[in-house]
Amino acid sequence: MKIVILDAHTANPGDLSWAPLEAIGHCVVHPRTPVADIVARCAEADAVITNKAPLSRETINQLPNLRYIGVCATGTDVVDRAAARERGIPVTNVPGYGTPAVAQLVFALILELTHHTGHHARTVRDGRWSACPDFSYQDRPLVELSGRTLGIIGFGDIGHAVARIALAFDMQVTASRRRWHAPAPPGVSSVATDEVFAGSDIVTLHCPLTDETARLVNDRTLSLMKPSAFLINTGRGPLVDEHALARALNDGRLAGAGLDVLSTEPPPPDNPLLHARNCLITPHLGWATLEARRRLIDAVAANLRAFLEGRPVHVVN
Repeated sequence: MKIVILDAHTANPGDLSWAPLEAIGHCVVHPRTPVADIVARCAEADAVITNKAPLSRETINQLPNLRYIGVCATGTDVVDRAAARERGIPVTNVPGYGTPAVAQLVFALILELTHHTGHHARTVRDGRWSACPDFSYQDRPLVELSGRTLGIIGFGDIGHAVARIALAFDMQVTASRRRWHAPAPPGVSSVATDEVFAGSDIVTLHCPLTDETARLVNDRTLSLMKPSAFLINTGRGPLVDEHALARALNDGRLAGAGLDVLSTEPPPPDNPLLHARNCLITPHLGWATLEARRRLIDAVAANLRAFLEGRPVHVVN
């Protein structure tokens, strides 16, 4: 079997091994693949592994040997799943591998917004503490999490993990989701989405991107939020109307935001959030701890082995 990995660098920039896939067949690894080179690189491939390199209908139909597509991520919108299904090609993904890492980043962003640790550490390095007439200083408001309300929109695995951490901080937790298949766990109150926006000190987004959730954060929902509240988005960039969020931040109608995702990645220089007031942006790294990436590679290989053994798993088409 010939396996082609189209964009290996983000999952494995050199600190991990592709041995789990190399044990299955001849593995050709490309750190990155321009769109124009996808067909040529996959021409003889039986299996293609992609993260963000797109596999369109036109591309899929030019690959006669292709039997399997593995997405090295949870989201699969880079693949035309219908076109693959018509060819009898399963498309698989990897759910759950990044849950602990993303939940951790949620609180890294929350803690920076509420305690400004990075900012104050930089002022110390700049000599301000050495020159300070007092033993202590803080030049931004410090906010305790205990007793505050964290509102979670989308209550899947990551939402559950975030809730557990919030409860450990002695926070009140509310959550909304499209369908509740079981009662909310102890300590979590199930409420409507508008109530999450209106009643929370921090709102964090963990819902899938659908036609219904695109631009869920917009002028109307932002107007429901407290001026002292924070917004966290480690889910999908298009969940947020970026111009509306920038206006709310710059006008002082929202205290701050912590974002790991944007609508276009990498963002163009004119994205309004890049220079918005009190807006922390990290470069889509919530999924990328060493441990999470190791789980990801192991799961990609396990998905392919399951397909070859006639018991495909995590098929999304």
